[in-house]
Amino acid sequence: MNNWIVLPTVLPAMTAALLILALPHHLKHQRVVSVASTILALALAIGLLVLAGDGTPRAYFLGNWPAPFGIVLVLDRLSAIMLLLSAALALMVAVYACAGWDKRGRHFHALLQFQLLGVNGAFLTGDLFNLFVFFEVMLIASYGLMLHGGGAPRLKAGFHYVAINLIASTLFLFGVGLIYAITGTLNMADLAGKVAAVSADDQALLKTGAMLLFAVFATKAALVPLHWWLPSAYAATSAPAAAMFMIMTKVGAYAIIRVYGLIFGADAGPLAAMVAPIVIPAAIVTLIVGAIGVLASRNLRDLVCFSVVASMGNLLIAVGLFDGPGTTAALSYLVHSTLTGAALFLLVDVISQRRGQQLDRLEPAPAIANETLLGAMFFLGAIAMVGMPPLSGFIGKLLILDATRQAPQAPLIWAVMLGASLLMMIGYARAGSMIFWNNSEPVPSAGGAAVAKAPGLTGITLVPLVVIALLLAATAALSLGAGPFTRAFAATSDQLLDKAGYVRAVLSPAAGAGTGGN
Repeated sequence: MNNWIVLPTVLPAMTAALLILALPHHLKHQRVVSVASTILALALAIGLLVLAGDGTPRAYFLGNWPAPFGIVLVLDRLSAIMLLLSAALALMVAVYACAGWDKRGRHFHALLQFQLLGVNGAFLTGDLFNLFVFFEVMLIASYGLMLHGGGAPRLKAGFHYVAINLIASTLFLFGVGLIYAITGTLNMADLAGKVAAVSADDQALLKTGAMLLFAVFATKAALVPLHWWLPSAYAATSAPAAAMFMIMTKVGAYAIIRVYGLIFGADAGPLAAMVAPIVIPAAIVTLIVGAIGVLASRNLRDLVCFSVVASMGNLLIAVGLFDGPGTTAALSYLVHSTLTGAALFLLVDVISQRRGQQLDRLEPAPAIANETLLGAMFFLGAIAMVGMPPLSGFIGKLLILDATRQAPQAPLIWAVMLGASLLMMIGYARAGSMIFWNNSEPVPSAGGAAVAKAPGLTGITLVPLVVIALLLAATAALSLGAGPFTRAFAATSDQLLDKAGYVRAVLSPAAGAGTGGN
């Protein structure tokens, strides 16, 4: 069964190659292959989640080279959860794009598969250099998705997006270079045992390398002050691409959990918990900036983009605790925010297509077709993102508040989280009333008769509606199954705290989880 671990990277790589080489001009065939591949990836992720459910980390050694000398992929509860989340999101995005977005440029489905390859590889890799490699695969694919469909605003935002990520990639290389120069290894399990033994003379250089990596991960996770690229980039790109990008910010959060929990955690000697004093204060500021941005937004796209920034603030407050309850809360909120953000990006796309020249701007416009249904979906998405009951955002925020009760910054965290929720509630209420309530009168036709809805707009197509409904239903399912899901996340956080199990699976597979494959 260990040989299954490599499949989440092999499947999208082979699918992307097939789409480009064999089906470059056959969009209908591309759609069938892409959707079928993501369905298979989802089934594979479910299988791997079941496999990881016994609590034993498993390693796959490419070429059967032993760690720390060869490339190793590691499956545990955390990586399995992230694989399932990315596969489910990719399937929703692929299906939504088939409704017409994939016609606006070339190779949408191939780029989506390449991005899935990079994301899955980042979740599975067991060494820092291949984390860099999979980051680059993910980012190169995201450049294409970012610019898919063309347009001057998209090109301008894409230039900024590419520039900031190229700088981050350069810092990543400097960071791993310093770490390798000091320790002689980049294998995470090997580093977990060597960091504490680094001499005092080399600790400053090792800390520099670790802080460079943190700057890179903080950029990916949109942590203030490295967040500024996200609102402009996500607002300018297509709706399916923005929805898929929801998993990319979570890659940054995942990397912080993995690297600064496993390598620079409590057992790292003088370098233990080195980023802990930074994460929570920066996350609090991130939450404040995101909430103010939601309140000040003048269109729906910006509203959702700043909601993503705010959600990363909530998530990283929990991550910054670096303990069991904090990680449990972080995982719960991570899954919720990914699904909710994707649903809102797609919903805004559907709404803006039906508002004529007003698009998604927060200004009066003629009533749109199916406004009751769209308004209900917007209401559900809003209360989920703000964190109001009964949807999963409420559960996630409760877990975060409960996890921070004993933290030194607890009064500040509680005040900021509750205040930010209020600001976001006002922002979403303002947007909803402007779009669905404060509509102008029906537009008169040429003959004098009133047109009941905006001219030229018909009903909603079924495919986008179903995709959005499924994403919103998933947030409701997280709330209904809060008990089992929370227990699963708690088991995942317990496994993360058991560093010896991870190290044993990678460095001593015969005594731990078994061997990999050829």
